[in-house]
Amino acid sequence: MALIKLNQKHVAPREEIVIARQMHQALVLHFLEGLTQAQIAEQLGISQPTVNRLIKRGRQLGLVEIKVKSPVEPLVDMEEQLLALGGISRAIVVPTVSDNPQTALQAVGEAAARLLLEEITDGDTICITGGKGVSAVVAGLQAPRRFDVEVIPATGCVQGKHYTDVNHVSTLMADKLGGRAYQIHAPLFADSSAERAMLINMRSVADVFKRAREAKIAVVGIGSILSDDSSYYDLHPSSSTDRKAIEHSGARSELLAHLLDDRGQVCDYSLNGSLVSLTLEEFASIPTKIGVASGQNKARPILSIMRGNHLDTLVTDEATGQRILDIAAEGGRI
Repeated sequence: MALIKLNQKHVAPREEIVIARQMHQALVLHFLEGLTQAQIAEQLGISQPTVNRLIKRGRQLGLVEIKVKSPVEPLVDMEEQLLALGGISRAIVVPTVSDNPQTALQAVGEAAARLLLEEITDGDTICITGGKGVSAVVAGLQAPRRFDVEVIPATGCVQGKHYTDVNHVSTLMADKLGGRAYQIHAPLFADSSAERAMLINMRSVADVFKRAREAKIAVVGIGSILSDDSSYYDLHPSSSTDRKAIEHSGARSELLAHLLDDRGQVCDYSLNGSLVSLTLEEFASIPTKIGVASGQNKARPILSIMRGNHLDTLVTDEATGQRILDIAAEGGRI
């Protein structure tokens, strides 16, 4: 048996056993029971410097293994798995705190709000969509100070439910940040592509979209299409009666009111041609694009958006993230 060295002095085998026992006791008392070195010295009847040397030597000999188990470790692992699917450069996953979808969305919105506050600086322009996800971000904002920012709609407006009214949501966000909101005075859907071209070129509308194209940050929702609670059908009066055509088009997700297929490409659907909105090509030029979504019914739409490489950052919850990974592992069958 090798001799234990303390202070570079060799000790006899019998003394070595005594020291080994003291070392074991000191390690247990310190690391498992949480005693201070002074308390250990008093309990073992040795000096505090000796306790210090025993603990230090015990660690050098590999007698102590410290493992920190983080409560967020599984979420970090899931974020890395989502990144491995491609299509995004950052994933933020929060614990699924409740089976209630509103409670889960609230937690996701608060996480996205914290991220937004970390990203923005004075002078920035933020463009947003309406929707439940972005409304949850606004509700979660707790700005530590006033920010000199502009909040710009990325789409035309739909009046009715408060969360579909992008002017309402942008005004609320600007108020919470201490910035300025711009409003768009045009509907989300024109009656035809010709009318869309006319609206887009109106000076007041063109100015809003020019500012949106120059935004530094975009915060957008990700819409489901095939679920019964899809908010897409709140956006246009004919879309609910046109559901068969929507399904036939292969639509699997919605981004800036564009219907996209399972590869994240724009579908051949008539209303896509009459959207008063940033195009997806214009949206792509915005440096930071944050997508916010929660709910198992959003998993397939999120995967569609990821495949289309439309976002930089995804903020979602653990249950939704797991469903995305499950679908991807199944081969992504829709």
